[in-house]
Amino acid sequence: MNKKEIIPVLLGADLNCYNLARAFHEAYGVVSYAFGRYEISATKYSKIIRFTTVPDMDDETVMLRVLTDFADAHPDAQLYLFGCTDDYAAMIIRRRAELPRYIAACPDAALYESLQKKAAFYQVCDQYGIPYPDTVVLDETPNAAQVTEEALGFAYPIIVKPSSSVDYWKYPFDGMKKVYIAKDPADTVKIIGEIYKSGYPDKMILQKLIPGGDSEMRVLTAFSDETGKVRAMCLGHTMIEEHTPKGLGNHAAIVTEPVAAFPVAENIKNMLEAIGYTGFSNFDIKHAGGGDYRVFEINLRQGRSNYYVTGSGMNIARLAVEKWQDGGTDCAMQETAAFWHHVPAGVAYRYTEDKALVQRAKELKRKGKSTCSLQYPYDLRGNILRRLCVMEQLRRQRGKFRKYYPKQER
Repeated sequence: MNKKEIIPVLLGADLNCYNLARAFHEAYGVVSYAFGRYEISATKYSKIIRFTTVPDMDDETVMLRVLTDFADAHPDAQLYLFGCTDDYAAMIIRRRAELPRYIAACPDAALYESLQKKAAFYQVCDQYGIPYPDTVVLDETPNAAQVTEEALGFAYPIIVKPSSSVDYWKYPFDGMKKVYIAKDPADTVKIIGEIYKSGYPDKMILQKLIPGGDSEMRVLTAFSDETGKVRAMCLGHTMIEEHTPKGLGNHAAIVTEPVAAFPVAENIKNMLEAIGYTGFSNFDIKHAGGGDYRVFEINLRQGRSNYYVTGSGMNIARLAVEKWQDGGTDCAMQETAAFWHHVPAGVAYRYTEDKALVQRAKELKRKGKSTCSLQYPYDLRGNILRRLCVMEQLRRQRGKFRKYYPKQER
């Protein structure tokens, strides 16, 4: 392991950012430096993050200047760079060659287009036997006759979502959602028309809706070293997800399960190694019945809920620092059960539909095998502003679930 001073540098200010900073602090006792356009409560008043507001941080020229200046100011440190949103991760991937002072555990730019956009990712899945939901891809607003059940090959209601999340969020509009559910062809035409009217330039995905609630979801996180060897995998069984319009699909509570027995894990591992993927990858997967699991998408970074991995005993900071270029070939498949949540545990228990999963989470909590991202004792101790900020975040989560959860379909 490199003996230089370790400094994590994070782009963003959300829960992803805090989860990374907490992992680095727990592993190495270091403070992380974060840069973003504005402060967010997830990282506000923290003792383990030094945040700098840079209003134009989403401009690649500005990003390069800020990161170059930071590297020049810390000539003797080993700098680890992470993007905490799709946009920041994409910027780092595109410009990594211009940031030689940083270790950035991310894929090569050549892989970006073939994976980041869902339409292209599904083509890769076809090559490596990775199942995904029945899908139709469109590049313009259809008429109703083009999106009937007969034309699509699957029944309504259906899922409608953009192929490129990075591009989609650059064109905000009223009523914007992360994922849409269309009840009939007219609804599909309306949703797609509104999205393209906003200026969104890429393809749209129409997908068969797989029945079942949040607890049918799984999340798989993998870490590949700089040679493309998969060195670690961790599987999470989702209890509940967020249900606000823009947060739909973000994990709110997870119980980890053994990776080795998971049906699609080996196919995903083989795919990552065959294409030479490097860095963190994160997969959203849904149980479709029996042993059938369907992959929805890949995130080309550590997921927003990455502390479920660290909380299970597989610290993601240690993966990035100690396995990135150690020359090893082992692959750690996490088998330890642990309960992670970033909403109050009571919210997870109340809204999770799978009551056997709730009992498992409660038992893990009784045994001390549970973690809440925001409730980091070190950061709360003697830090009244942080403590009040965390209390307010958790209080608001209760309100969000009361407001949105019963009204959402999945």
